[in-house]
Amino acid sequence: MDLILWRHAEAESLSEHGDDPERPLTPRGEKQAARMAVWLDRQLPDGLRVLASPARRTEQTVRALGRKYKLRAELLPGGSPDDLLELVQWPRTRGAVLVVGHQPMLGQVVARLLGMQTQECSMRKGAVWWLRRRQRQESVETILLAVQSPDHL
Repeated sequence: MDLILWRHAEAESLSEHGDDPERPLTPRGEKQAARMAVWLDRQLPDGLRVLASPARRTEQTVRALGRKYKLRAELLPGGSPDDLLELVQWPRTRGAVLVVGHQPMLGQVVARLLGMQTQECSMRKGAVWWLRRRQRQESVETILLAVQSPDHL
């Protein structure tokens, strides 16, 4: 199973907008989302499921990809890594799932799946982390396939 985690691109600050779920992307964030979407579109496998938080900034981010997606409340800020992993059915399902969401949940999932000492991994705005669960002889392991930031595209 492949789990691709995409943090939403840069959004307006809470002090500028006031309502967290309705915060839109900044012009810079729109460019970040577009650059990352081009890179992702070349890499993503057929049959991919795409899930996104219904917050405005995540929906704007995923829309740049131009693929069908489903909005899931479990991915809103305040959700837990357990919520995300249950939603994507990690590691029970086959294929690939792209999740567009928020910190700290995405970073907590990365830290847990990679067995990091810390409980949370920092993810840059607009960045993608691509994880794969695979069977290797008699053991199962999670590997990090790619980390990509829109600022380096």
